[in-house]
Amino acid sequence: MIKGFPKIQRAMLLEPSINTHFSETDTVCVEEKMNGFNVRAILFDGKITAITRGGYVCPYSTEKAGQLLNIDFFNDHPELVLHGEMVGPDNPYVPKKIYDDVDSIDFYVFDMRYKGSGEPLPVYERRKLAEEYGFTQTRLFGEFTKKEAPEKIRAIITELGKIEHEGVVIKDPDMNIPPVKYTCSQSNCADLRHAFRFYNDVGRDYLFSRVVREGFQAFEWKESEEDLKTRCLQLGESILYPMIDAIGEMEKGERVAEEVQIRVSSLDTLFKFKEYLRRQGVEAIFDEPEKVGDEFLIKIRKLNKSTNDKTLSMFKGELW
Repeated sequence: MIKGFPKIQRAMLLEPSINTHFSETDTVCVEEKMNGFNVRAILFDGKITAITRGGYVCPYSTEKAGQLLNIDFFNDHPELVLHGEMVGPDNPYVPKKIYDDVDSIDFYVFDMRYKGSGEPLPVYERRKLAEEYGFTQTRLFGEFTKKEAPEKIRAIITELGKIEHEGVVIKDPDMNIPPVKYTCSQSNCADLRHAFRFYNDVGRDYLFSRVVREGFQAFEWKESEEDLKTRCLQLGESILYPMIDAIGEMEKGERVAEEVQIRVSSLDTLFKFKEYLRRQGVEAIFDEPEKVGDEFLIKIRKLNKSTNDKTLSMFKGELW
């Protein structure tokens, strides 16, 4: 039994959230929250297999996990499930070039849990084990007392925001208490820029929650009038510009699409991934494979049907 990765709740106000949620521990560990897609890796029939957040075996993620991960870990620790974030430009789910040190795609380990029970390893035990097998890991910023943690985390978030990284995950060192996450304003706005381009395909809760995060963060940080105006301008631009661009594309007769790419060693993986997306109900247009070294680079346009149909209906004079 491979359990799903538990949902991580979000801190809206750092100080009260840390004091209340981590009331039974004196310190918290702060690790980076990577911007990619969540994968669980196991050994199945002698092969490393990658399971997505939704519980599907993704053929592309499976090929990449097999290339990136040391199989000895799974042979030596068959009782453990490896949890990681797959990030990089060759990413079919999160089309962002964020991490300068990732040329294609990489697997960042952030958790290890026992099969069946789903119980996690303590932070330092997990990090030591990951280092032993040569895994890439999410960055550990440090372990802080609860009193100093809010100010430390704010400083970390400020620096991460400058390079457009996502945020942090705050953890009990022993992992007896579930982690919580906290994100940068720039990450919220990046999500909104992407979402409002496909305004009729993305859920209202997704959009609303990110606006609310901005309000709570601005309040807790007690921003100056100038900083607050900058935040408001950044938020508004993230909402309107991508939507206006999408409407303009539709006026020209183009279809609004999400552009991503994958890099595979075998064209068989490409064919399996095409079928995988089809079964997921994703309409996608694949370019011809381009040979890059020993691999094939394939650019993909994932069409967002609801936004396309809704926008086209507006040009035909239909009412909202």
